[in-house]
Amino acid sequence: MPPRPQLNLPTPGSRRAIVVGAGSFGTAVAVLLARGGFRTTLQTRSPEQAARLEADRENVAYLPEVALPRELRVEPMAAGLSRADYVFLGVPSKGLSQVIDNLHKSGLPSRTPVISMAKGLVPPDGLSPTALLNQVCGIDRVGCLGGPAHAREMVTEGAGLVAASTNVRLAQQVAEVFLRAGVVCEQSNDPVGVELSGIAKNAAALAAGATEAQGLNAAGAAAGHIFAEVWRYAERQGGKPESMIGLAGTGDLMGTALAPQSRNRRAGELLGQGVPATEIPARIGQAVEALDMVPLLATALRRAHVDAPVTTALHALISGELPLEEWVKRVRATVPPPASRDSAFKRAVARVRRHNVTESVRRSD
Repeated sequence: MPPRPQLNLPTPGSRRAIVVGAGSFGTAVAVLLARGGFRTTLQTRSPEQAARLEADRENVAYLPEVALPRELRVEPMAAGLSRADYVFLGVPSKGLSQVIDNLHKSGLPSRTPVISMAKGLVPPDGLSPTALLNQVCGIDRVGCLGGPAHAREMVTEGAGLVAASTNVRLAQQVAEVFLRAGVVCEQSNDPVGVELSGIAKNAAALAAGATEAQGLNAAGAAAGHIFAEVWRYAERQGGKPESMIGLAGTGDLMGTALAPQSRNRRAGELLGQGVPATEIPARIGQAVEALDMVPLLATALRRAHVDAPVTTALHALISGELPLEEWVKRVRATVPPPASRDSAFKRAVARVRRHNVTESVRRSD
C-alpha cells in the first residue's frame, strides 16, 4: 500500500484559500480570510452570480452593504480547486453531499485540507459533514467551524469561532488566520462535539421559536430538551462536553436564539403561526438548515437508541403530522431521563481537576 499523502500546511503569506458557496456565511468567511492574509477566492454556484458579485464588489443578495476586499477573487465553482491550499465549504448541508462527491473531480490536491462550515446533517443518511469528509479525504485533512458567528456582525464587529480538527496543527492554522482578521477563534480537537453542538443549536432555536408564543418557559424547555437529547447522541459518538457548554454549543445557541435575523428562530416562529414548512424558506428568502436537518436528526437519534421525545415531536410538527397544541403539550410534559452516574461531564470535570493538581505539583517542584 503506498504511503498516505502528508497534510499540506503552507507557510504564512503563501496560503491560498477557496471558499465554496457564496451565501451570507460563505461570503463573510471569505472576507475574513482575505483580511487574515489568505489569498482568497470565493466560488459561486453559477457564472452569472460570479459576474454580479464581481461587478458590484458586494453580495447584494446575501450580505448587502459589506464591501468585498479588493484582493478577494470571485469565480464560479466550475473553475475547480486545483489552486487551493485550503478549501472551506460554505454550502448548506442539504446540497453538501454532491459537493463533497465532486471534490476530487474538481481537482482538489491530495494534501489540501477541507473545512466544513455547515451546521446540519447530510441527506440521505444523516451523516455529519465531517464524517462524510473523513470518508473522502481522510481524517487528518478534515475540520469544521463552529461558534456564534452571524455573518454581518462577524465582519463588522467580530465573532466567537471554534476551529476543530483531530489534527491539532490544522485547527491551529485555521484559528490563527481568523485571529489575524480580528475574530476570536478557539482551537478544538473535538470536531464531533463542535459539529453536533451546531446541529443542536439550530434545532433548539427552531423549537424555541415555534414555542415562544406559548410562553418563555415553554420556549426554554423546548430548546433545553433538544440540546440534551442531541448531547446524549454526541456523547455516544465520542463528543466532549466541553464543546457543548462552550462557544460552539451554548454560546452559539444564545446567539441564534437572541438574534432577530436568525433564520432558524424565525422559521420556528412561522411554524408556530401555522405556516407550512415547505413555504417558510421562500418567506425568509434563504435556506433554513434546521427544517431539512431535524427529520434527519430524529432518524439518527432513533437509530442510535437515544430517547428523544422532543426532537421526534419537532419532526412531526415540521411534517404537519403534529398540531401545535400537541407539540406544546409534549414539550411541557416531557421529563428527561436522569443523568448517567458516570457521565461524560463528570469525566471531564475529573480530567480538569487532575490537570490542576498536576500543574500545582509541577509548579511547587
